[in-house]
Amino acid sequence: MGSRIPTEAELVDQLGVARNTIREAVRALAHNGLVDIRQGSGTYVLATSELAGVMHRRFADADQDQVAELRATLETSAAGFAATRRTARDLELLESALARRDAAWHAGDPEDFIQADAAFHHAVVAAAHNDVLAAIYADLGEVLLAHLRHDVGPDLLPHRWVPHADILDAIRAGDVEKAAEAAGRAIGRCKN
Repeated sequence: MGSRIPTEAELVDQLGVARNTIREAVRALAHNGLVDIRQGSGTYVLATSELAGVMHRRFADADQDQVAELRATLETSAAGFAATRRTARDLELLESALARRDAAWHAGDPEDFIQADAAFHHAVVAAAHNDVLAAIYADLGEVLLAHLRHDVGPDLLPHRWVPHADILDAIRAGDVEKAAEAAGRAIGRCKN
């Protein structure tokens, strides 16, 4: 998501169809919330599924406290499931994602940190081994990223640092309650 798609002319060449066909297809994708057409800049992917596009459109202006409640509901459940279902490979991926998250914070770039934080939470959801939960969480991706951006703010300030090692430690230990608690405590804590 976020990547620029080829220009109309490039798509005409690649796909061998008329420019009007490309233009109508891109408009339909934009209408469904899958791409964002930016005059003079290009067209960018917003969502990789129709449901993700709908979720983005429906909840783009949602109350951030309500998005935090949704995140808490999904992420506490996912952490609890992950505590009993995680594999050795899941633990490796979680450790790697946590290290990237910590490094991104210390590097000081808010957007890199937000992406790394989201990747850690996606790894927790993946370790829950619930395909439906993972699909819903993925379809909410842009909504959740927008919430993280709101929560973190434009600068990485020391008082906003929220460690996540306790989430990983509880998952590693197989402690459902502590994993869910730790995940719940992390939501919304980096606000002012």
